[in-house]
Amino acid sequence: MIYILKILVAVGVLAFLFYFYVRFLERRATYQPSRTFENNPGDIGLNYEDIYFETTDNIKLHGWLVPAENAKITLIFCHGNGGNISHRMDKILFFHKLGVNLFIFDYRGYGLSLGSPSEQGLYRDIEAAYKFLQSRELKNQKIIVYGTSLGGAVAVDLASKHPVDGLILESTFASIVDMGKIIYPLIPSFLSNSKFDSFAKISSINIPKLIMHSETDDIIPFSQGQKLFDNAPEPKQFLKIDGIHNESFFVSESIIESAIRSFLDSQVR
Repeated sequence: MIYILKILVAVGVLAFLFYFYVRFLERRATYQPSRTFENNPGDIGLNYEDIYFETTDNIKLHGWLVPAENAKITLIFCHGNGGNISHRMDKILFFHKLGVNLFIFDYRGYGLSLGSPSEQGLYRDIEAAYKFLQSRELKNQKIIVYGTSLGGAVAVDLASKHPVDGLILESTFASIVDMGKIIYPLIPSFLSNSKFDSFAKISSINIPKLIMHSETDDIIPFSQGQKLFDNAPEPKQFLKIDGIHNESFFVSESIIESAIRSFLDSQVR
């Protein structure tokens, strides 16, 4: 009897340790924030405004509002899981040249934003960014939300809950559960603490959508972007791009620029 109890205790301890190891792996794979700033839009010759705003759970966030002359569209940019907004200078310049106002912000735990990242926390962060824009004179403009990689799930969540005029997704996934099966196939999916279930949410989003994904993405498989697109209602467009995950935007920049410019122009006709 004592021997059986020892075995049960040992199994329980191992299960406990395994559970928290899974939590550790999931968090490390999902969030890779940096507090270190490398530069700002002024360093590449752009006017910008430092923005500080708060979420409904009283977390102070930081972002940049980069205006464009005579802009008719404001784009909310949701970045991926690594670094912070200071590592997105190329994309800030890209969208500025397209003539849109750009609001790019850091999630909690990233850059100058306080707190620690979590799924529900990131949803509160994008909602706070959206409400900030609603409080400014920008509220009468068209609002497009753009999400790349993890930011795609954040963008989808906003578009499923609040009125925006368009949704652009770059190299994002259908759900964290799907990604878990790909990255850690031996770990049961029910142990995942995060869902980021864009697949379910996108089915109710009826605004224009542009989904872009590389057939050679080495982190988030092409099938994930295709799966999202297939479950999305019209109107929608799918753009196949080239290059590995962290390089595909720049490898395919010319065709991406053409597709996004056309998408944005359709919003202001």
